[in-house]
Amino acid sequence: MENFSLKSLKSGTDIRGTATGSNITLTDEAVTLITRAFVKWLSEKYNKDKFTIAVSNDSRVSAKRILNCVRLGVLSSGSDLVYTGLSSTPSMFMLLKSSFGCDASIMITASHLPSDRNGLKFFTPEGGLDGKDIDEILRIAESGDFLSGEGEYSEKPFMDEYSHMLVEKVRESCGKDKPLLGKKIIVDAGNGAGGFFAEKVLMPLGADVSGSQFLEPDGKFPNHIPNPEDAGAIESLSKAVIKNKADLGIIFDTDVDRAGAVNFDGKEINRNRLIALLSAILLKDKAGVIVTDSVTSDGLTKFIESLGGKHLRYKRGYKNVIDKSKELNDSGVYSPLAVETSGHAAFKENYFLDDGAYLVTKLLICIANLKEGQNLTDMISSLEEPAEGAEVRITFNKDSRDFKAEGKGIIEDLKKFADNNKDISLAPDNYEGARINFASGCGDGWTLVRMSVHDPVMPINFESRVLGGNKKMAEKLFNILKGYAFLDITNLKNFITG
Repeated sequence: MENFSLKSLKSGTDIRGTATGSNITLTDEAVTLITRAFVKWLSEKYNKDKFTIAVSNDSRVSAKRILNCVRLGVLSSGSDLVYTGLSSTPSMFMLLKSSFGCDASIMITASHLPSDRNGLKFFTPEGGLDGKDIDEILRIAESGDFLSGEGEYSEKPFMDEYSHMLVEKVRESCGKDKPLLGKKIIVDAGNGAGGFFAEKVLMPLGADVSGSQFLEPDGKFPNHIPNPEDAGAIESLSKAVIKNKADLGIIFDTDVDRAGAVNFDGKEINRNRLIALLSAILLKDKAGVIVTDSVTSDGLTKFIESLGGKHLRYKRGYKNVIDKSKELNDSGVYSPLAVETSGHAAFKENYFLDDGAYLVTKLLICIANLKEGQNLTDMISSLEEPAEGAEVRITFNKDSRDFKAEGKGIIEDLKKFADNNKDISLAPDNYEGARINFASGCGDGWTLVRMSVHDPVMPINFESRVLGGNKKMAEKLFNILKGYAFLDITNLKNFITG
Protein backbone atom coordinates (compact mmCIF):
# COMPACT_ATOMS: atom_id res chain seq x y z
CA MET A 1 0.00 0.00 0.00
CA GLU A 2 1.14 3.55 -0.72
CA ASN A 3 2.52 5.67 2.10
CA PHE A 4 -0.15 8.26 1.34
CA SER A 5 -3.92 8.07 1.18
CA LEU A 6 -5.33 7.13 -2.21
CA LYS A 7 -8.16 9.54 -1.42
CA SER A 8 -5.79 12.41 -2.18
CA LEU A 9 -6.05 11.43 -5.86
CA LYS A 10 -9.73 12.27 -6.01
CA SER A 11 -10.53 15.30 -8.18
CA GLY A 12 -14.28 15.84 -8.24
CA THR A 13 -15.63 12.92 -10.28
CA ASP A 14 -12.21 11.81 -11.57
CA ILE A 15 -8.88 10.44 -10.40
CA ARG A 16 -5.95 12.75 -11.08
CA GLY A 17 -2.33 12.95 -10.03
CA THR A 18 1.25 13.63 -11.10
CA ALA A 19 2.32 10.90 -13.51
CA THR A 20 5.84 11.89 -14.58
CA GLY A 21 8.83 13.56 -12.93
CA SER A 22 10.36 13.16 -9.49
CA ASN A 23 7.20 13.44 -7.39
CA ILE A 24 4.83 10.89 -8.92
CA THR A 25 1.58 10.42 -7.02
CA LEU A 26 -0.28 8.45 -9.70
CA THR A 27 2.00 5.48 -9.17
CA ASP A 28 1.78 2.00 -10.71
CA GLU A 29 0.43 0.58 -7.46
CA ALA A 30 -2.17 3.35 -7.07
CA VAL A 31 -3.51 2.90 -10.61
CA THR A 32 -3.67 -0.89 -10.28
CA LEU A 33 -5.45 -0.76 -6.92
CA ILE A 34 -7.98 1.84 -8.11
CA THR A 35 -8.69 -0.15 -11.28
CA ARG A 36 -9.25 -3.35 -9.32
CA ALA A 37 -11.53 -1.38 -6.99
CA PHE A 38 -13.54 -0.16 -9.98
CA VAL A 39 -14.14 -3.76 -11.08
CA LYS A 40 -15.21 -4.66 -7.54
CA TRP A 41 -17.50 -1.63 -7.46
CA LEU A 42 -19.07 -2.78 -10.75
CA SER A 43 -19.67 -6.24 -9.30
CA GLU A 44 -21.52 -4.77 -6.35
CA LYS A 45 -23.54 -2.45 -8.58
CA TYR A 46 -24.58 -5.06 -11.17
CA ASN A 47 -24.41 -8.23 -9.05
CA LYS A 48 -22.05 -10.16 -11.32
CA ASP A 49 -18.33 -10.98 -11.30
CA LYS A 50 -17.11 -10.67 -14.88
CA PHE A 51 -17.19 -7.65 -17.20
CA THR A 52 -15.86 -6.49 -20.53
CA ILE A 53 -14.28 -3.08 -19.99
CA ALA A 54 -13.17 -0.71 -22.74
CA VAL A 55 -10.03 1.36 -22.06
CA SER A 56 -8.46 4.23 -23.98
CA ASN A 57 -6.19 7.22 -23.50
CA ASP A 58 -5.39 10.68 -24.79
CA SER A 59 -1.94 11.71 -26.03
CA ARG A 60 -0.13 12.13 -22.70
CA VAL A 61 3.40 10.72 -22.44
CA SER A 62 2.48 8.68 -19.36
CA ALA A 63 -0.44 6.97 -21.11
CA LYS A 64 1.40 3.72 -21.89
CA ARG A 65 2.55 3.23 -18.29
CA ILE A 66 -0.91 3.97 -16.90
CA LEU A 67 -2.50 1.70 -19.50
CA ASN A 68 -0.28 -1.21 -18.44
CA CYS A 69 -1.40 -0.74 -14.83
CA VAL A 70 -5.07 -0.52 -15.80
CA ARG A 71 -4.63 -3.65 -17.88
CA LEU A 72 -3.13 -5.49 -14.92
CA GLY A 73 -5.92 -4.30 -12.64
CA VAL A 74 -8.74 -5.38 -14.96
CA LEU A 75 -7.30 -8.73 -16.05
CA SER A 76 -6.22 -9.79 -12.53
CA SER A 77 -9.78 -9.13 -11.39
CA GLY A 78 -11.10 -11.68 -13.87
CA SER A 79 -12.61 -9.21 -16.36
CA ASP A 80 -11.75 -8.70 -20.03
CA LEU A 81 -10.19 -5.51 -21.38
CA VAL A 82 -10.74 -4.07 -24.87
CA TYR A 83 -8.21 -1.37 -25.77
CA THR A 84 -9.63 1.16 -28.23
CA GLY A 85 -6.42 3.13 -28.85
CA LEU A 86 -6.12 6.93 -28.81
CA SER A 87 -9.66 8.17 -28.21
CA SER A 88 -11.75 11.05 -26.93
CA THR A 89 -13.40 10.83 -23.53
CA PRO A 90 -16.97 11.20 -24.89
CA SER A 91 -16.44 8.30 -27.29
CA MET A 92 -15.80 6.05 -24.30
CA PHE A 93 -19.33 6.65 -23.09
CA MET A 94 -20.90 6.48 -26.55
CA LEU A 95 -19.47 3.03 -27.19
CA LEU A 96 -21.45 1.86 -24.17
CA LYS A 97 -24.63 3.07 -25.92
CA SER A 98 -23.72 1.24 -29.14
CA SER A 99 -23.35 -2.42 -30.09
CA PHE A 100 -19.65 -2.36 -29.24
CA GLY A 101 -20.17 -4.99 -26.56
CA CYS A 102 -18.67 -3.51 -23.39
CA ASP A 103 -20.17 -3.16 -19.93
CA ALA A 104 -18.13 -0.20 -18.69
CA SER A 105 -15.18 1.95 -19.74
CA ILE A 106 -12.12 3.76 -18.42
CA MET A 107 -10.53 6.82 -19.99
CA ILE A 108 -6.91 7.64 -19.17
CA THR A 109 -6.70 11.43 -19.17
CA ALA A 110 -6.21 14.52 -17.04
CA SER A 111 -8.17 16.75 -19.42
CA HIS A 112 -6.52 20.19 -19.79
CA LEU A 113 -4.00 19.80 -16.97
CA PRO A 114 -0.24 20.07 -17.65
CA SER A 115 1.57 17.28 -19.48
CA ASP A 116 3.03 15.76 -16.29
CA ARG A 117 -0.45 14.94 -14.96
CA ASN A 118 -2.72 12.03 -15.78
CA GLY A 119 -5.80 10.38 -14.39
CA LEU A 120 -8.78 8.08 -14.83
CA LYS A 121 -12.41 8.71 -15.78
CA PHE A 122 -14.97 5.96 -15.38
CA PHE A 123 -18.21 5.29 -17.26
CA THR A 124 -21.14 2.91 -17.05
CA PRO A 125 -24.07 2.87 -19.51
CA GLU A 126 -25.84 5.26 -17.11
CA GLY A 127 -23.10 7.88 -17.53
CA GLY A 128 -19.99 9.13 -15.77
CA LEU A 129 -19.51 8.38 -12.10
CA ASP A 130 -20.22 11.01 -9.46
CA GLY A 131 -18.13 12.04 -6.48
CA LYS A 132 -19.76 9.56 -4.10
CA ASP A 133 -18.97 6.72 -6.49
CA ILE A 134 -15.31 7.78 -6.56
CA ASP A 135 -15.29 7.87 -2.76
CA GLU A 136 -16.55 4.30 -2.65
CA ILE A 137 -14.03 3.10 -5.24
CA LEU A 138 -11.18 4.64 -3.24
CA ARG A 139 -12.52 3.05 -0.05
CA ILE A 140 -12.48 -0.36 -1.75
CA ALA A 141 -8.98 0.32 -3.11
CA GLU A 142 -7.63 1.00 0.36
CA SER A 143 -9.44 -2.02 1.84
CA GLY A 144 -7.89 -4.47 -0.64
CA ASP A 145 -11.20 -6.29 -1.13
CA PHE A 146 -10.94 -7.29 -4.80
CA LEU A 147 -12.13 -9.93 -7.23
CA SER A 148 -9.59 -12.38 -8.66
CA GLY A 149 -9.27 -14.24 -11.94
CA GLU A 150 -7.67 -14.17 -15.38
CA GLY A 151 -9.27 -11.93 -17.97
CA GLU A 152 -8.46 -11.59 -21.67
CA TYR A 153 -6.94 -8.62 -23.52
CA SER A 154 -7.96 -7.51 -27.02
CA GLU A 155 -7.81 -4.42 -29.21
CA LYS A 156 -10.68 -2.88 -31.17
CA PRO A 157 -10.92 0.77 -32.28
CA PHE A 158 -14.13 2.79 -31.97
CA MET A 159 -13.20 6.30 -33.11
CA ASP A 160 -14.13 5.65 -36.76
CA GLU A 161 -17.61 4.56 -35.74
CA TYR A 162 -17.94 7.48 -33.34
CA SER A 163 -16.83 9.95 -36.03
CA HIS A 164 -19.36 8.47 -38.45
CA MET A 165 -22.10 9.04 -35.88
CA LEU A 166 -21.21 12.75 -35.81
CA VAL A 167 -21.09 12.95 -39.61
CA GLU A 168 -24.52 11.35 -39.93
CA LYS A 169 -25.92 13.74 -37.31
CA VAL A 170 -24.97 16.70 -39.49
CA ARG A 171 -26.11 15.06 -42.72
CA GLU A 172 -29.51 14.14 -41.33
CA SER A 173 -30.04 17.64 -39.92
CA CYS A 174 -29.03 19.36 -43.16
CA GLY A 175 -30.46 16.90 -45.68
CA LYS A 176 -27.24 16.86 -47.70
CA ASP A 177 -24.32 14.49 -48.06
CA LYS A 178 -21.71 17.27 -48.05
CA PRO A 179 -23.40 20.27 -46.42
CA LEU A 180 -20.08 22.01 -45.71
CA LEU A 181 -18.88 22.30 -49.31
CA GLY A 182 -17.39 25.75 -49.82
CA LYS A 183 -16.69 26.23 -46.11
CA LYS A 184 -13.17 26.45 -44.69
CA ILE A 185 -12.98 25.28 -41.10
CA ILE A 186 -9.78 25.12 -39.08
CA VAL A 187 -9.25 22.66 -36.26
CA ASP A 188 -6.74 23.26 -33.47
CA ALA A 189 -6.32 20.08 -31.43
CA GLY A 190 -3.40 21.37 -29.36
CA ASN A 191 -1.66 18.00 -29.98
CA GLY A 192 -4.35 16.29 -27.89
CA ALA A 193 -6.82 13.64 -29.03
CA GLY A 194 -9.02 15.94 -31.15
CA GLY A 195 -7.09 15.81 -34.41
CA PHE A 196 -9.48 13.17 -35.76
CA PHE A 197 -12.19 15.78 -36.20
CA ALA A 198 -10.60 17.37 -39.25
CA GLU A 199 -10.12 14.21 -41.30
CA LYS A 200 -12.93 12.00 -40.03
CA VAL A 201 -15.75 14.50 -39.50
CA LEU A 202 -15.19 17.72 -41.41
CA MET A 203 -13.69 16.34 -44.62
CA PRO A 204 -16.48 13.77 -45.20
CA LEU A 205 -18.93 16.68 -44.85
CA GLY A 206 -17.13 18.56 -47.63
CA ALA A 207 -15.25 21.14 -45.55
CA ASP A 208 -11.84 22.52 -46.49
CA VAL A 209 -9.63 21.92 -43.43
CA SER A 210 -6.37 23.31 -44.83
CA GLY A 211 -4.64 25.48 -42.27
CA SER A 212 -5.68 23.25 -39.37
CA GLN A 213 -2.93 22.99 -36.79
CA PHE A 214 -1.43 20.79 -34.09
CA LEU A 215 -3.47 17.75 -35.11
CA GLU A 216 -0.71 15.23 -34.41
CA PRO A 217 -0.87 13.73 -30.91
CA ASP A 218 2.05 14.85 -28.75
CA GLY A 219 1.75 14.46 -25.01
CA LYS A 220 4.32 17.18 -24.33
CA PHE A 221 1.92 19.78 -25.86
CA PRO A 222 4.77 21.68 -27.53
CA ASN A 223 2.68 24.43 -29.15
CA HIS A 224 0.17 25.47 -26.53
CA ILE A 225 -1.89 23.88 -23.79
CA PRO A 226 -5.00 22.23 -25.28
CA ASN A 227 -7.57 24.28 -23.41
CA PRO A 228 -10.41 26.39 -24.91
CA GLU A 229 -10.12 28.77 -21.95
CA ASP A 230 -6.42 29.45 -22.40
CA ALA A 231 -5.75 32.91 -23.84
CA GLY A 232 -2.62 31.77 -25.70
CA ALA A 233 -4.46 28.86 -27.31
CA ILE A 234 -7.30 31.09 -28.47
CA GLU A 235 -4.85 33.68 -29.81
CA SER A 236 -3.05 30.99 -31.81
CA LEU A 237 -6.32 29.79 -33.34
CA SER A 238 -7.49 33.34 -34.06
CA LYS A 239 -4.32 34.07 -36.01
CA ALA A 240 -4.74 30.86 -38.00
CA VAL A 241 -8.37 31.70 -38.84
CA ILE A 242 -7.49 35.17 -40.10
CA LYS A 243 -4.38 34.01 -41.97
CA ASN A 244 -6.28 31.28 -43.80
CA LYS A 245 -9.49 33.32 -44.28
CA ALA A 246 -11.48 30.55 -42.64
CA ASP A 247 -15.19 30.61 -41.89
CA LEU A 248 -14.69 29.14 -38.45
CA GLY A 249 -12.00 27.90 -36.10
CA ILE A 250 -12.53 25.06 -33.62
CA ILE A 251 -10.45 24.25 -30.56
CA PHE A 252 -10.67 21.22 -28.27
CA ASP A 253 -9.20 20.36 -24.91
CA THR A 254 -6.93 17.33 -24.59
CA ASP A 255 -9.63 14.67 -24.37
CA VAL A 256 -12.32 16.50 -26.41
CA ASP A 257 -14.99 16.81 -23.75
CA ARG A 258 -14.77 20.62 -24.10
CA ALA A 259 -14.67 22.92 -27.11
CA GLY A 260 -14.51 26.55 -28.10
CA ALA A 261 -14.65 28.41 -31.40
CA VAL A 262 -13.35 31.47 -33.22
CA ASN A 263 -15.40 33.39 -35.79
CA PHE A 264 -14.18 34.32 -39.27
CA ASP A 265 -12.98 37.71 -37.96
CA GLY A 266 -10.78 36.10 -35.29
CA LYS A 267 -13.14 36.93 -32.41
CA GLU A 268 -13.60 34.08 -29.98
CA ILE A 269 -16.97 32.39 -29.50
CA ASN A 270 -16.43 31.34 -25.94
CA ARG A 271 -17.94 31.54 -22.47
CA ASN A 272 -21.10 33.73 -22.53
CA ARG A 273 -21.01 34.05 -26.33
CA LEU A 274 -20.87 30.30 -26.84
CA ILE A 275 -23.65 29.69 -24.33
CA ALA A 276 -25.78 32.35 -26.02
CA LEU A 277 -25.22 30.74 -29.42
CA LEU A 278 -26.16 27.28 -28.18
CA SER A 279 -29.21 28.75 -26.45
CA ALA A 280 -30.30 30.41 -29.70
CA ILE A 281 -29.95 27.10 -31.53
CA LEU A 282 -31.98 25.13 -28.99
CA LEU A 283 -34.65 27.62 -27.92
CA LYS A 284 -35.88 28.33 -31.44
CA ASP A 285 -37.46 24.87 -31.42
CA LYS A 286 -38.87 24.84 -27.89
CA ALA A 287 -38.76 27.13 -24.86
CA GLY A 288 -36.91 25.73 -21.88
CA VAL A 289 -34.43 26.32 -19.08
CA ILE A 290 -30.73 26.76 -19.85
CA VAL A 291 -28.66 25.74 -16.82
CA THR A 292 -25.22 27.36 -16.52
CA ASP A 293 -22.51 27.79 -13.92
CA SER A 294 -22.42 30.72 -11.53
CA VAL A 295 -20.11 33.11 -13.41
CA THR A 296 -22.28 33.81 -16.44
CA SER A 297 -23.30 37.38 -17.21
CA ASP A 298 -26.49 39.35 -16.67
CA GLY A 299 -26.48 40.04 -20.40
CA LEU A 300 -26.74 36.30 -21.06
CA THR A 301 -29.81 36.12 -18.81
CA LYS A 302 -31.50 38.89 -20.79
CA PHE A 303 -30.58 37.22 -24.07
CA ILE A 304 -32.01 33.84 -23.05
CA GLU A 305 -35.19 35.48 -21.77
CA SER A 306 -35.55 37.38 -25.06
CA LEU A 307 -35.71 34.01 -26.79
CA GLY A 308 -38.54 32.88 -24.54
CA GLY A 309 -36.31 30.74 -22.34
CA LYS A 310 -35.26 30.87 -18.73
CA HIS A 311 -31.73 31.07 -17.37
CA LEU A 312 -30.84 29.15 -14.21
CA ARG A 313 -27.44 30.30 -13.01
CA TYR A 314 -26.29 27.42 -10.82
CA LYS A 315 -23.02 26.21 -9.28
CA ARG A 316 -19.59 25.82 -10.83
CA GLY A 317 -18.67 22.28 -11.87
CA TYR A 318 -19.93 20.57 -15.02
CA LYS A 319 -21.41 17.71 -13.00
CA ASN A 320 -23.39 20.21 -10.92
CA VAL A 321 -25.04 21.87 -13.92
CA ILE A 322 -25.71 18.51 -15.60
CA ASP A 323 -27.35 17.09 -12.48
CA LYS A 324 -29.47 20.23 -12.09
CA SER A 325 -30.68 20.08 -15.68
CA LYS A 326 -31.51 16.39 -15.29
CA GLU A 327 -33.40 17.18 -12.09
CA LEU A 328 -35.49 19.78 -13.92
CA ASN A 329 -36.36 17.37 -16.71
CA ASP A 330 -37.25 14.66 -14.22
CA SER A 331 -39.67 17.08 -12.56
CA GLY A 332 -41.37 17.86 -15.88
CA VAL A 333 -39.51 21.11 -16.66
CA TYR A 334 -37.87 21.03 -20.09
CA SER A 335 -34.15 21.84 -19.91
CA PRO A 336 -32.27 21.12 -23.15
CA LEU A 337 -28.79 22.25 -22.10
CA ALA A 338 -26.43 22.19 -19.15
CA VAL A 339 -23.31 24.23 -19.87
CA GLU A 340 -20.29 25.71 -18.12
CA THR A 341 -18.34 28.75 -19.24
CA SER A 342 -15.31 26.42 -19.42
CA GLY A 343 -16.74 24.83 -22.59
CA HIS A 344 -18.37 21.78 -20.99
CA ALA A 345 -21.76 21.49 -22.75
CA ALA A 346 -24.18 18.63 -22.21
CA PHE A 347 -27.34 18.29 -24.33
CA LYS A 348 -30.49 16.47 -23.26
CA GLU A 349 -30.69 15.04 -26.79
CA ASN A 350 -27.23 13.45 -26.33
CA TYR A 351 -27.56 11.66 -22.96
CA PHE A 352 -26.37 14.79 -21.12
CA LEU A 353 -22.83 13.82 -22.11
CA ASP A 354 -20.35 16.69 -22.04
CA ASP A 355 -18.93 16.20 -25.52
CA GLY A 356 -16.92 18.93 -27.25
CA ALA A 357 -17.20 17.23 -30.64
CA TYR A 358 -20.99 16.99 -30.37
CA LEU A 359 -21.12 20.67 -29.36
CA VAL A 360 -19.25 21.53 -32.55
CA THR A 361 -21.63 19.46 -34.70
CA LYS A 362 -24.43 21.75 -33.51
CA LEU A 363 -22.41 24.72 -34.78
CA LEU A 364 -21.69 22.94 -38.07
CA ILE A 365 -25.40 22.42 -38.70
CA CYS A 366 -25.93 26.16 -38.24
CA ILE A 367 -23.07 27.07 -40.55
CA ALA A 368 -24.35 24.73 -43.25
CA ASN A 369 -27.78 26.40 -43.12
CA LEU A 370 -26.58 30.01 -43.14
CA LYS A 371 -27.67 32.22 -46.00
CA GLU A 372 -25.17 34.03 -48.20
CA GLY A 373 -23.46 36.80 -46.24
CA GLN A 374 -24.51 35.50 -42.82
CA ASN A 375 -22.21 34.25 -40.08
CA LEU A 376 -22.72 32.48 -36.77
CA THR A 377 -22.48 35.52 -34.56
CA ASP A 378 -25.42 37.17 -36.32
CA MET A 379 -27.51 34.86 -34.14
CA ILE A 380 -26.21 36.55 -30.97
CA SER A 381 -25.99 40.14 -32.21
CA SER A 382 -28.41 41.28 -29.47
CA LEU A 383 -26.31 39.78 -26.66
CA GLU A 384 -25.33 42.52 -24.22
CA GLU A 385 -21.67 42.01 -23.38
CA PRO A 386 -19.83 43.58 -20.45
CA ALA A 387 -17.28 46.31 -20.95
CA GLU A 388 -14.80 44.30 -18.92
CA GLY A 389 -14.51 41.08 -16.96
CA ALA A 390 -11.81 39.57 -14.77
CA GLU A 391 -11.02 36.88 -12.21
CA VAL A 392 -8.76 37.36 -9.21
CA ARG A 393 -7.79 34.47 -6.93
CA ILE A 394 -6.95 35.15 -3.30
CA THR A 395 -5.56 32.55 -0.91
CA PHE A 396 -5.45 31.63 2.75
CA ASN A 397 -2.14 32.30 4.50
CA LYS A 398 -0.26 30.61 7.35
CA ASP A 399 -2.68 32.07 9.94
CA SER A 400 -5.51 30.01 8.51
CA ARG A 401 -6.65 27.06 10.64
CA ASP A 402 -9.66 25.75 8.69
CA PHE A 403 -9.90 27.42 5.30
CA LYS A 404 -13.24 25.81 4.41
CA ALA A 405 -14.95 27.07 7.56
CA GLU A 406 -13.23 30.47 7.31
CA GLY A 407 -14.25 30.82 3.66
CA LYS A 408 -17.84 29.94 4.48
CA GLY A 409 -17.81 32.58 7.20
CA ILE A 410 -16.52 35.26 4.81
CA ILE A 411 -19.23 34.48 2.29
CA GLU A 412 -21.94 34.76 4.95
CA ASP A 413 -20.44 38.07 6.12
CA LEU A 414 -20.50 39.41 2.55
CA LYS A 415 -24.16 38.47 2.20
CA LYS A 416 -25.01 40.35 5.39
CA PHE A 417 -22.95 43.34 4.24
CA ALA A 418 -24.82 43.41 0.93
CA ASP A 419 -28.16 43.39 2.75
CA ASN A 420 -27.18 46.49 4.72
CA ASN A 421 -25.66 48.69 2.03
CA LYS A 422 -27.65 50.94 -0.30
CA ASP A 423 -25.13 50.74 -3.17
CA ILE A 424 -24.90 46.98 -3.38
CA SER A 425 -27.33 44.09 -3.20
CA LEU A 426 -27.23 40.32 -3.13
CA ALA A 427 -28.30 38.74 -6.43
CA PRO A 428 -31.64 36.92 -6.05
CA ASP A 429 -30.44 33.80 -7.91
CA ASN A 430 -27.49 33.07 -5.65
CA TYR A 431 -26.66 29.35 -5.56
CA GLU A 432 -22.92 29.58 -4.91
CA GLY A 433 -20.81 31.94 -2.85
CA ALA A 434 -21.91 35.56 -2.68
CA ARG A 435 -22.91 37.19 -5.96
CA ILE A 436 -23.26 40.92 -5.33
CA ASN A 437 -24.70 43.54 -7.66
CA PHE A 438 -23.12 47.02 -7.62
CA ALA A 439 -25.11 50.12 -8.53
CA SER A 440 -24.20 52.64 -11.20
CA GLY A 441 -21.32 54.81 -10.01
CA CYS A 442 -20.10 52.07 -7.67
CA GLY A 443 -18.92 49.66 -10.34
CA ASP A 444 -22.09 49.15 -12.38
CA GLY A 445 -21.79 45.38 -12.47
CA TRP A 446 -21.41 42.35 -10.24
CA THR A 447 -18.83 40.32 -8.40
CA LEU A 448 -18.97 36.71 -7.27
CA VAL A 449 -16.90 35.56 -4.31
CA ARG A 450 -16.81 31.80 -3.90
CA MET A 451 -14.68 28.99 -2.53
CA SER A 452 -12.62 26.67 -4.69
CA VAL A 453 -13.98 23.13 -4.52
CA HIS A 454 -10.79 21.56 -3.20
CA ASP A 455 -8.09 24.18 -2.65
CA PRO A 456 -7.53 26.98 -0.08
CA VAL A 457 -8.43 29.57 -2.71
CA MET A 458 -11.24 32.09 -3.12
CA PRO A 459 -11.80 33.01 -6.78
CA ILE A 460 -13.42 36.43 -7.25
CA ASN A 461 -15.11 37.14 -10.58
CA PHE A 462 -15.85 40.68 -11.74
CA GLU A 463 -17.98 41.96 -14.58
CA SER A 464 -18.85 45.60 -15.26
CA ARG A 465 -20.87 47.46 -17.87
CA VAL A 466 -18.40 50.37 -17.77
CA LEU A 467 -14.63 50.60 -18.16
CA GLY A 468 -12.98 50.94 -14.78
CA GLY A 469 -15.96 49.42 -12.98
CA ASN A 470 -14.12 46.26 -11.98
CA LYS A 471 -11.53 48.18 -10.01
CA LYS A 472 -14.22 50.13 -8.17
CA MET A 473 -15.86 46.89 -7.08
CA ALA A 474 -12.47 45.43 -6.19
CA GLU A 475 -11.68 48.42 -3.97
CA LYS A 476 -14.92 47.92 -2.10
CA LEU A 477 -14.14 44.25 -1.58
CA PHE A 478 -10.55 44.99 -0.57
CA ASN A 479 -11.71 47.25 2.24
CA ILE A 480 -13.93 44.46 3.53
CA LEU A 481 -11.53 41.54 3.14
CA LYS A 482 -8.45 43.24 4.59
CA GLY A 483 -9.98 42.71 8.02
CA TYR A 484 -9.44 38.93 7.82
CA ALA A 485 -5.91 38.17 9.04
CA PHE A 486 -5.91 34.66 7.57
CA LEU A 487 -6.43 35.93 3.99
CA ASP A 488 -3.66 36.82 1.56
CA ILE A 489 -5.28 39.51 -0.62
CA THR A 490 -2.09 40.56 -2.42
CA ASN A 491 -3.53 39.55 -5.80
CA LEU A 492 -6.59 41.73 -5.19
CA LYS A 493 -4.39 44.68 -4.27
CA ASN A 494 -2.28 44.19 -7.38
CA PHE A 495 -5.42 44.05 -9.51
CA ILE A 496 -6.53 47.41 -8.13
CA THR A 497 -3.18 49.12 -8.57
CA GLY A 498 -2.18 47.40 -11.82
